[in-house]
Amino acid sequence: MSYAPVEADERLEDQSGLEFKSFLGTDTAGGQQSTNYDPGFTSPRTRQTSSAFWSLDYYTPYFDVDTSTVLARCYNTLLPMSPNYMSPRDDLYGPFWVLTTLILTLFMSSSLAASIASYLSSPDSEHYDYNFTLLSVAVTLVYAYGLGIPVLLWLLLRYLGVGVWSIIEAVSVWGYAHFVWIPVAILCVIPVPIVRWVLVGVGFALSGYFLFMNVYPVITQAEQKATRLLIPALIAVHAGVALTFKVLFFGYYVIKEIGPGAEPELGDGDSPAGEVVARLLGV
Repeated sequence: MSYAPVEADERLEDQSGLEFKSFLGTDTAGGQQSTNYDPGFTSPRTRQTSSAFWSLDYYTPYFDVDTSTVLARCYNTLLPMSPNYMSPRDDLYGPFWVLTTLILTLFMSSSLAASIASYLSSPDSEHYDYNFTLLSVAVTLVYAYGLGIPVLLWLLLRYLGVGVWSIIEAVSVWGYAHFVWIPVAILCVIPVPIVRWVLVGVGFALSGYFLFMNVYPVITQAEQKATRLLIPALIAVHAGVALTFKVLFFGYYVIKEIGPGAEPELGDGDSPAGEVVARLLGV
């Protein structure tokens, strides 16, 4: 056996032209799936799970989202000109906490507004009894509208053959649309009727526009043209919810008597009808 000597200068001197290429597809052998990310968001659009939809493990990935992502999505709902205004939302963590926070905010702000109105109307009153019934009303109203309506709409669209929208996206869009009502509820503590009406109008416009821009493209996918009649129906329901927020939670006004010992005027709470008129007109 003999060995042929190899000189060092016979080795390859330039290896810069060497490059390695991967001929593997986007899916690896392990079954991993590539995901796309929304600009500015850290939550992937595509989620993969092997659990059945009736199990808790199926919904676990939709709660795996960081706080910065949720805050960014909430903030973008207030900016119609934002590039991420209509970005797909695929989490349930944010909508759940938005709805829950709104319930607590409605009750606390309403109670504070009622106590302020009671104090300004009768400074000599010793205490004010809070109406805890409003808390149960807020829970029923917010969860019914924020969760029930998107689920019903999704079922109806599925029945009509529109499958481009998932139930997670429907609930997520409706949940984030309620974020604007949190600052509105806080500002409605101000005991000025016209300011409250303006704030409720702004909340109705921003949340309604957000819902319209996300729901209308989905509804137009249906072959039946009559399906577009759902838009005015949803607007009417949304307006009814906004008016309910105003009347039930921020219908407290300062009541003043004219002259010492004078009889109160109609509409200042002396009669049930007068109280309703006072709450609706803000007198």
